[in-house]
Amino acid sequence: MNDHYETLDQVDGINFVELTPISFLHRAGDTYPDHPGIVYGNRTYTWKEVAKRCLKLSSALRQLGVDKGVTVSVIAANTPELAECHFAVPMSGGVLNAINTRLDPETIAYILKHGDARVLIADTRLSDTVSAAIGMLDNPPAVIDIVDEQAEGTGKRLSEWTYEALLESGNEDDDWYLPDSEWDALTLNYTSGTSGKPKGVVYHHRGAYLMSMGTVAAWQVPKHARYLTIVPMFHCNGWGHIWTMALMGGTLYCNRAVSAENIFSAIRNYRITHFGGAPIVLAMLANAPKEIQFTPDYTIEVMTAGAPPPSKVLEATAELGLNVTHVYGLTETYGHVVFCDWRKEWSGLTIEEQAEIKARQGVRFPMTELSSVVDVHSGEPVPADGKTIGEIVIRGNTVMKGYYKNPAATSSAFEDGWFHSGDLAVVHPDGYMEIKDRLKDIIISGGENISSIEVESVLYKFPKVAAAAVVAKPDEKWGETPCAFIELKAGEESSEEEIIAFCKGNMAGFKRPSQVVFLDLPKTSTGKIQKFILREMVSDGEV
Repeated sequence: MNDHYETLDQVDGINFVELTPISFLHRAGDTYPDHPGIVYGNRTYTWKEVAKRCLKLSSALRQLGVDKGVTVSVIAANTPELAECHFAVPMSGGVLNAINTRLDPETIAYILKHGDARVLIADTRLSDTVSAAIGMLDNPPAVIDIVDEQAEGTGKRLSEWTYEALLESGNEDDDWYLPDSEWDALTLNYTSGTSGKPKGVVYHHRGAYLMSMGTVAAWQVPKHARYLTIVPMFHCNGWGHIWTMALMGGTLYCNRAVSAENIFSAIRNYRITHFGGAPIVLAMLANAPKEIQFTPDYTIEVMTAGAPPPSKVLEATAELGLNVTHVYGLTETYGHVVFCDWRKEWSGLTIEEQAEIKARQGVRFPMTELSSVVDVHSGEPVPADGKTIGEIVIRGNTVMKGYYKNPAATSSAFEDGWFHSGDLAVVHPDGYMEIKDRLKDIIISGGENISSIEVESVLYKFPKVAAAAVVAKPDEKWGETPCAFIELKAGEESSEEEIIAFCKGNMAGFKRPSQVVFLDLPKTSTGKIQKFILREMVSDGEV
């Protein structure tokens, strides 16, 4: 043993500094002081100004009693205030809890109570819902109003304090805060709660720091990227892209309302280089009227997550100058941890062949230590044959600390030394994984496993289909059969017979939907189709 190595010490502040995304803002303010950091309509803040505003806000929050481990909840649209809170709240020592803006008052009240929120910063545009939620609490948090003059209708004030007034009460000369430990809680994000109460997922400083580093490496984010906020900042903290833009001295273009017109307008006016969005957003852009669509003279990098975008959608977005990278992740993993890492030889394939490959989730991100697909019974890795289905399991620094005040759920999720995703996938011979379904969404018909995603992918190829979802429907003979829910493109008409006839030529007989229902599909605020509502419709006999 060489004792000389053992005599060298770790010295805090010299050769060891706790990892935190707060350091990205500190550096951006020093290194890119005059470069625009946040742009929102008629408001522009340089990185130096963003840093000062965050210092003042963190100081003001401490004056309100926020310190280590105190939860500060924020419910707001994608505006500068919520972006700043991603730095200012942890700079105060507090823990940021960004709440889904589309939740009902009862669920918001549950999150505020369960999350032990001491302060609530709320967009007055949401005042009716927020007021109703607060009214359900015996000990409500102190409320700070965000008054967005650029919003359509500003709502009513709920507090004497506005965000700007609170910020101005703080001290921009305060010292930069560093966490006692990089393992300290950074943010608290609640799952969608599609079955039972939503669970609180706790992120730490180290994970958020490394998530940004891994994103830069895998997505090849350049210095001064121009990022459009389409992913809600309450969703996995905007996939960490707020912190990533500070890291790279980029510009965060805030976007309050997601629409094809707003997105194409931002691309045209600001020359956006990057954005993220659910597959439903890509479909919206692909199906937008020609007079709205805009194709730039450069390539825009787009990150998408969720169910694989149909090949037809990927083909259409490629024609619009969008290079789509498909990623996979969960709230519990800070967002993306696996992605379709593009190989040079694939660029010679046809557009349709490329689209089929891009629909794969792929391989692990640089910051993801390990990912595997294992047999749900034995826990052993499945063969890389592209056919055998198993559960995706993950290890790495971007796995949550655990579920807030729920040790039983944490223990279950971390069983056998892995984080268990609950998602089913296959592994192709080249090592790239491809999601097939959620464990709860797989359809077992006559003993055969049917991937609802596979059936949906075929349905998306039908020219009249804007969106599709498939769930299991009880069947006396087969046990279960696929039931398809279809949302048609604007102005289109179709029938159950037409859809099933199309399926006959494109999939095996046992996979074909036994029923087709036409409706506007229920979606979350992040564009994900809410299959649990469709399953309830089936179980309640509504279809």
